[in-house]
Amino acid sequence: MSNDVPTSTYRLQITPAFTLRDAAQTLDYLQRLGAGAVYLSPLLQAASGSAHGYDVVDPTRVDESRGGPEALREFADAAHARGLAVVVDIVPNHLGVAVPHENPWWWDVLKLGRDSAYAEFFDIDWEFGDGRLRIPVLGDGTDELSELRVEGVELRYYEHRFPLAPGTEMGTAPTVHDRQHYELVSWRRADAELNYRRFFAVNTLAGVRVELPRVFDATHAEIGRWLREGLVDGLRVDHPDGLRDPGDYLQRLAQLADGRPVWVEKILEGDEKIPHWPTAGTTGYDALGIVDRVFVDPAGEEPLTALAEEHDGREESRDWAGLVHRRKRAIADGILRSEVLRVARETGAAASGDAVPADDEVADAVAELAAAFPVYRSYLPFGEDHVTAAHAAAVAARPDLTETLGLLVEGFAPDDDGRLSAASALFQQTSGAVMAKGVEDNAFYRYTRLTSLTEVGGDPSEFALAVADFHRLQEQRLADLPRSLTALSTHDTKRSEDTRARIAVLAEVPERWARFLGAVRERVGLGDGTLENLLWQSIVGAWPTSRARLHAYALKAAREAGASTDWTDPDVVFEGALADLVDAVFDDARVAAEVEAIAAVVESPGASNGLGAKLLQLLTPGVPDVYQGSERWERSLVDPDNRRPVEFDAAAGLLAHLDEGRLPAIDSSGAAKLLVTSRALRLRRDRPELFTGYRPLLASGSRSDHLVAFDRGGAIALATRLPVGLERAGGWGDTVVDVGTRRLRDELTGRTFSGRVLLAGVFDRYPVALLAVAR
Repeated sequence: MSNDVPTSTYRLQITPAFTLRDAAQTLDYLQRLGAGAVYLSPLLQAASGSAHGYDVVDPTRVDESRGGPEALREFADAAHARGLAVVVDIVPNHLGVAVPHENPWWWDVLKLGRDSAYAEFFDIDWEFGDGRLRIPVLGDGTDELSELRVEGVELRYYEHRFPLAPGTEMGTAPTVHDRQHYELVSWRRADAELNYRRFFAVNTLAGVRVELPRVFDATHAEIGRWLREGLVDGLRVDHPDGLRDPGDYLQRLAQLADGRPVWVEKILEGDEKIPHWPTAGTTGYDALGIVDRVFVDPAGEEPLTALAEEHDGREESRDWAGLVHRRKRAIADGILRSEVLRVARETGAAASGDAVPADDEVADAVAELAAAFPVYRSYLPFGEDHVTAAHAAAVAARPDLTETLGLLVEGFAPDDDGRLSAASALFQQTSGAVMAKGVEDNAFYRYTRLTSLTEVGGDPSEFALAVADFHRLQEQRLADLPRSLTALSTHDTKRSEDTRARIAVLAEVPERWARFLGAVRERVGLGDGTLENLLWQSIVGAWPTSRARLHAYALKAAREAGASTDWTDPDVVFEGALADLVDAVFDDARVAAEVEAIAAVVESPGASNGLGAKLLQLLTPGVPDVYQGSERWERSLVDPDNRRPVEFDAAAGLLAHLDEGRLPAIDSSGAAKLLVTSRALRLRRDRPELFTGYRPLLASGSRSDHLVAFDRGGAIALATRLPVGLERAGGWGDTVVDVGTRRLRDELTGRTFSGRVLLAGVFDRYPVALLAVAR
């Protein structure tokens, strides 16, 4: 296969229930769909039963439960025979340690401590643990060590197994435990007393030191084999922000990849630029928010904000920046306190003289600086401006910490040789985790005026995007990130693309939404208006759906929000009321009728938004990434809901009908979206010469604001926006767009156009059109 970037990617979630051999059965369909590459979730040996694969326990082999090495070779050969490249997701930041005996390197460290050949593989602060590795598995009872037992050469705690250091097996279980290189502690001590770096606050994912050449070589040997043997044509790097030096890592990976494209899961905030790394670009969250917001009516901002304020009883609906700071600070003081304290310890160790602040003051300053950080992290010296901005904001918020913050930031600067202190490196690794947990997994669940805007990399205080700004950003994207992926749905999105497309309609009908909320709240409520708003929007966006899916989603959303219940101390009474709310959707006739009625209101305009967003995503600059199943309607909620099995046989059957020349209706089958997706992907694959530039197309006439359109150099996208308002205005009327003098064929309907065309005619069948220079 070529080392060039593919024309598109199609993401498949490989699991024990959908193995590489199962995936191979989809390849004929994906080739006919028009995909350029198949993009696979992690394949290295993961923890038993892992549904996602990001908890790798042995990076030296392909996961047997996902098919094993022979299945990977068979899959790669079959994909390449069909002209499909293979891209694989890799996880360099951490390894899974939930079941110690499944991870041979972790097991050896537990057994031998610092003398293990793998002790340096993991990011462990041995001094803080007094030479022992703290493992947070004990309950919070007063005498949990009494539950330990020795069985052969292992220490057992209920179902948990741990190795014994040689010659330490004699005596009572608590005595044996005290001789080990690890210390079993209460899970509640994880917030402040752990001494190993984690992925975010997940105790069972231990950070790996890939900055060390030996560790890089060991963790990437199998990946290197895939590349050398031509099995894999590109890589996606999970969470590079967790690494000590992402730039150095990506240089090493580029050498291993030998010209093959590498994409990084780098989340860009606002106008943030990606460092000059040897990559093809990002995984595309930066594109998602741009596409979504051009379909949001700015007129809905004030009424939806007022409605949210009316029901949440707080000012958070108008103070996104304040909410973000508060929630990030709560995370830094809470579940990521262990990481914050480690930065503080390293800062204190590097300081000298009588003016060194107390440890708790340094930790306070670290947490405040992390809470004020405007992006996920810096890559010093790249990103010094972000450190400066965070420093200024932290001093303004906490003038009592001025001196300590100054000491902290001064110590972050590279030395004369360009080297960073341990504190500086650790802070950069930690600030991204604080952002992710404070914003993505907390603040997003508390800012609910329009929940389609609370997506990874997005700023929900930016309500809508004007068409002119959309074009400006696309031109910039073509210049800066022409090989980046563009995404609308992923395994990490809070809501999938068509769920968001429906929710976006609420900005056009805020009064109708207010009536709906009033009606259902008369029947069932939680006493948490913010969460209720989020849940009702998600229910309507995903409707129709099942009771089980909504129960699972509601519980996760409530615990992530952490306002009325949470993961560590669930409120049983509140969660009972939460279950009652979900049940009312199915069991209370009046509530069910209200849900059906509002779902009918957003159905048609939501479909218009969904088709428009898909077309724009597939044609804008970059490499479009199609998440499994999203070529048809994709109305999922947060994971694990978005990893449900896909009906590939049904999709293949629909595609066969489309290829017979049948024009589908816009109905629940999703055939219309499949038509848009397949024709756009095929055009990108078969006629790449039509995608060499970007030129906005502007309509003229009374409804011109309802069109977003552009010409990529012979391939033209035309999409309807704000469809409710368009219908209220009586349709397109006299509005026209000039598509040029060339004869253009609509790849969706087969009709031809040229010159100035009435949009009423272009859109008489579908709310989108895909025009291409006729052959």
